[in-house]
Amino acid sequence: MRQRPKGASSKSNLSGAVASGETSNRDNSGGKVNNVLKDKNVVVVAKRSSYVIFTLFVLAIYGAWGVYHYQFESLPVPLTLDQVGKRGFSEHEAMKHVEALTRLGPHPVGSDTLESALKYVTEAIETIKKKAHWEVDMEVDLFHAKHGANNLVGGLFKGKTLVYSDLNHVVLRIMPKYASEAGENAILVSSHIDTVFAAEGAGDCSSCVAVMLELARGVSQWAHGFKHAVIFLFNTGEEEGLNGAHSFITQHPWSDTVRIAIDLEAMGIGGKSGIFQAGPHPWAIENFALVAKYPSAQIVAQDIFLSGAIKSATDFQVYKELAGLSGLDFAYADNTAVYHTKGTYMITFRQRLANMLYNSVILQSLLLWSTSLLMGGYSAALSLLLSCLSLVLMWIFSISFSSVVAFILPLISSSPVPFISSPWLVVGLFGAPALLGAFLGQLVGFIVLESYLFRTLPERRKNLPANLQSSVAKLDAERWLYKAGLLQWLVLLMVGNYYRIGSTYLALAWLVCPAFAYGLLEATLSPARLPKPLKTLTLLIGLFVPFLLSSGMVIRLSATIIGTAVRFVRYPGTTPEWMGNVIVAVFIAAIVCLTLVYLLSYIHISGAKMSIIIATSIVFVVSVGAVWAGVFPPFTEDTARAVNVVHVVDETRTNGEKLEPVSYISLFSTTPGNLIKEADHIGEGFVCGTDRHLDFVTFSVNYSCSTDKGAATGWLESDIPAIHVDKDVKGESRETQISIDTRASTRWSLAINTREIDDFRLKDTDSSEELIPLGEKSSVDGWHTIQFSGGRKAPTKFNLSLFWLKNRTQTTTGGVKNNDRLLLRLRTDVDRSTPPMKTILQKLPPWCSQFGKSTSPHTLAFLTSLSIF
Repeated sequence: MRQRPKGASSKSNLSGAVASGETSNRDNSGGKVNNVLKDKNVVVVAKRSSYVIFTLFVLAIYGAWGVYHYQFESLPVPLTLDQVGKRGFSEHEAMKHVEALTRLGPHPVGSDTLESALKYVTEAIETIKKKAHWEVDMEVDLFHAKHGANNLVGGLFKGKTLVYSDLNHVVLRIMPKYASEAGENAILVSSHIDTVFAAEGAGDCSSCVAVMLELARGVSQWAHGFKHAVIFLFNTGEEEGLNGAHSFITQHPWSDTVRIAIDLEAMGIGGKSGIFQAGPHPWAIENFALVAKYPSAQIVAQDIFLSGAIKSATDFQVYKELAGLSGLDFAYADNTAVYHTKGTYMITFRQRLANMLYNSVILQSLLLWSTSLLMGGYSAALSLLLSCLSLVLMWIFSISFSSVVAFILPLISSSPVPFISSPWLVVGLFGAPALLGAFLGQLVGFIVLESYLFRTLPERRKNLPANLQSSVAKLDAERWLYKAGLLQWLVLLMVGNYYRIGSTYLALAWLVCPAFAYGLLEATLSPARLPKPLKTLTLLIGLFVPFLLSSGMVIRLSATIIGTAVRFVRYPGTTPEWMGNVIVAVFIAAIVCLTLVYLLSYIHISGAKMSIIIATSIVFVVSVGAVWAGVFPPFTEDTARAVNVVHVVDETRTNGEKLEPVSYISLFSTTPGNLIKEADHIGEGFVCGTDRHLDFVTFSVNYSCSTDKGAATGWLESDIPAIHVDKDVKGESRETQISIDTRASTRWSLAINTREIDDFRLKDTDSSEELIPLGEKSSVDGWHTIQFSGGRKAPTKFNLSLFWLKNRTQTTTGGVKNNDRLLLRLRTDVDRSTPPMKTILQKLPPWCSQFGKSTSPHTLAFLTSLSIF
């Protein structure tokens, strides 16, 4: 019989044995393996094709985009009324309501257009009522809230009391006509009709109102089979501080019957509406997952929203905190710079089960790591430390490379955020350097680790031929880097489990799936086997589920963060231009380091290293060049820069003396960057700089553009609010009575110096009704702010009782800020465009848009104050 050559036999035995990079300090392989290792013909190749790396990157990019498209952009086909019938939901019918409400123009609280919007909703409901099933009872209540005070203390409401007056809402209750007990347990569906003063509100939230009207039409045809009532609340006052929801919960008799609240909101202008808040009891979202045809929810969104990273609030906060209701909060989130879903699955599990699952995985992981280190001894421990060093270097290099771009952009672009209208530019501007930095950082760690493993290899594998040592060290290093990625996600799992972060399930997926694939295809209990390059199948199996779970969410979250850069500057002029870019850069770098840690470990023994360096550099240079050349404008008419143009009449008194009012037009922006280009486009004598500090009570402006041209027209001195001290009783318990007249304004903000004042009470002068009672009140930076908003019949004259601190320290002028010398700071808003304002608004660049929120002044604002006396 022909015998096989000895060298061939050795190669065959080795190839059958090589499966892992697990190493041992002891040579327990026996004589047979020793003979194999002594064979000079044995070959171990530490090399991977660059085409494999290229294919893996292509799969990652296209796979992530495909998941995103399927999860967030694949919408159901809109249906007509004829297609859905009486009981179905027609997107075409809902869109008719959106168009009708948008045609009214902006309809903020107190405007005539809001009354028109309320009338439209009422008439639409009456039409639905006429066609309702004969066994369905529909009750319509035009609810009027005379006044109230919202004292929420969480999030944006710390240090504030939100007072409202003369608010009108439309409340519709649908229930079985012959089952009166159904009215005792109701489902609340809520949204708001009012808009900010600067926008028609197609997205926020006429679309929500339209959905509710179309839902009500369908429910009116089959509610005779319901066991519970459905209450539709079309409220007003949400944009001024959730006042509509507050007035319903505290004053409407039906509020006591509500058992679950569903809030419809918008944080963008379209896309799929998904759950971004739920709870506190899990049964609401569990039942939604069971019955919804197209369920959509992301716990990550709730984690971020509740963390305060997104400066916003919805009516759901009132329902959850004030009324103690469980429920669901839906919102659109596409194109947040402008500010239904098809998913085939939705997984929900309770925190108790999550804790058990997380704890089990953590304990098993720690046990495996401990056992591995004990078996491997000192060498294994040091190898682990060096592999962790590669992780640290990966993060440092990635964040550093991408953050450098954040400082460069303001120097080469007309806007420090040139990617707002073209979000994909972020891939080249931040993604490419973040990837390059992550790769180079891990490469440095790989070289250090490989060097150590090569030096100690003769001690760990005494009979390994010299010609194999370099390749074995590289392959061992590759496996240690892969396992370092597992350790990274284990740490995140432990942190998320400790703080009970809802999105911790992602860390679980990124740990368990790659670990399972590694254990299935790579690990071995035999210490004698030499390592092979990690299998491509290991990466594909290990990352399939994690990418499926997180890639779509990561892209959506990235778009949201990029969009919020338009409103990043809360106090214009106080934030460095590069700060928003740094946040985007760090976020992108974190995404790269977290999601590509396994893939990067495959590159170091391949021939793709230089190709990756060149490719990422080219993408970066092309992106920077496009920004520098202005190929892509930072803002467009569709994705505009957020600006405010305000006619200011300032009568602020810092030392109690009577001053002549100063009037000017102010232009400022919550978007990073100067306004020189915008000011030049408008003309009208605008001068930009930081020399004119504006205190709008609810916020301040340190950088703005202003002009005095024509500013003395369009207002009268009788429009200026008045603050008058009626009575001041000094002594151990000092009390001061102050009268305030806001003139024509039913929207104003008053800040009270809590370094001087212990408590206060606010009353309506004409009716003597108490609006804000005595009691504990929070403060921020020594001030408590009252934000008042009301309808056309809201009061304008008030009595303020101040109760001074007994052991207060007398405020002096030396070394004290101007604001600290003031006792009261008042701003009144009037939604009226003066002649110079009309001229400027007509000349406003097409890439700019007026921005409004609850703290923003209207187009005409009066400022006054009362000094400490």
